[in-house]
Amino acid sequence: MKRLAILGSTGSIGQSTLSIVESYPDRFSVATLAAGRNIDSAFEQTLRWHPRLVSLATEELASELASRLRAAGITDTEVLWGSGGSVACATHPDVNFVVSAIVGVAGLEATHAAILAGKPIGLANKECMVAAGEILTRTARAGNVPLLPIDSEHNAIHQCMRVGVAAEVKQIWLTASGGPFRRLPLADFDCITPEQALKHPTWVMGRRITIDSATMLNKGLEVIEACRLFDLPPSQVRVTVHPQSTVHSLVEYVDGSILAQISVTDMRLPILYALAYPERPASNLTFNLAALSQLDFEQPDFARFPCLRLAYEAAQKGGEHPIALNAADEVAVEAFLDRRIPFNGIPRTIEEVLERTPTSHPETIAGVLAADSQARERAREAVQQAATRV
Repeated sequence: MKRLAILGSTGSIGQSTLSIVESYPDRFSVATLAAGRNIDSAFEQTLRWHPRLVSLATEELASELASRLRAAGITDTEVLWGSGGSVACATHPDVNFVVSAIVGVAGLEATHAAILAGKPIGLANKECMVAAGEILTRTARAGNVPLLPIDSEHNAIHQCMRVGVAAEVKQIWLTASGGPFRRLPLADFDCITPEQALKHPTWVMGRRITIDSATMLNKGLEVIEACRLFDLPPSQVRVTVHPQSTVHSLVEYVDGSILAQISVTDMRLPILYALAYPERPASNLTFNLAALSQLDFEQPDFARFPCLRLAYEAAQKGGEHPIALNAADEVAVEAFLDRRIPFNGIPRTIEEVLERTPTSHPETIAGVLAADSQARERAREAVQQAATRV
């Protein structure tokens, strides 16, 4: 029985993880939940799963949840709050597997604490690996702690790499849908509205990740994550635009063989893979081979998607540059959604911040968080200056 800590339990990955627990009650149970700000969902999840511990974002929310639970007769669940509460959820003695799905660097401290505590990680938070992957992977390898990717692309690579050893891998290929603007003339990019950018052709996702898909910055973050998860240089991590999104990623071996992972576009499958690894339980997540009637693959256009170029440059430099890339993008995307900068203002903001980023390599989580905070401040200054020029 794997007893789970689900960090980010009210988000899409958290809810899909609970769906897997529901389907496999003989394999998985819920030990702790970190639920962020969604108190209603946290209350419902606590009633359903009776975790040992639940954590919310703030002390006020935690107090309100505790009151609601007492009124409902639930007295055996401890309620905590903040980053300390998330760390407590991740390191609780009853937990023997952690699903890291808190969005952004907010989940970094809890993920690092879980690795230090020897808890295997199902990783659905690419920002943690982008910002602190050098620290997290070093710590995990030193403690022989598994880091099992849940992102569909990295999960696909993990599956394909099971048939060979690392020295036999020539390169890996991350597939990208190309987003909604794959064919839009470059001259029209400054006229793109938030409404247009939020209409992804394949996936239904959160607002930031949908915009990141439209700029292909999301794929750039995945390049950095792949470098760290699979201990590869950026030159061995390639991106191919695959509009059908049926091939989730590929691994090319030195003998010329290329292995692809193909499955339904349902996040429950990579979650199940990570939770059950190294086993493969039977599921009803079957794939219709008719969907393979057309498979297109194209080289990404760096002129159309400068964020992808910037991500490769940040991956090559390492240290504070990936931290700044992620932080600046988050600030820039928020400014675009608020109509304070145009669509092309996103890569311009990121590039300006990266030009001002030092070449140092933080050695602690506190150092990473400090660099993240500084990069966000630089990004806010860049956004303000751009708004003033307009």
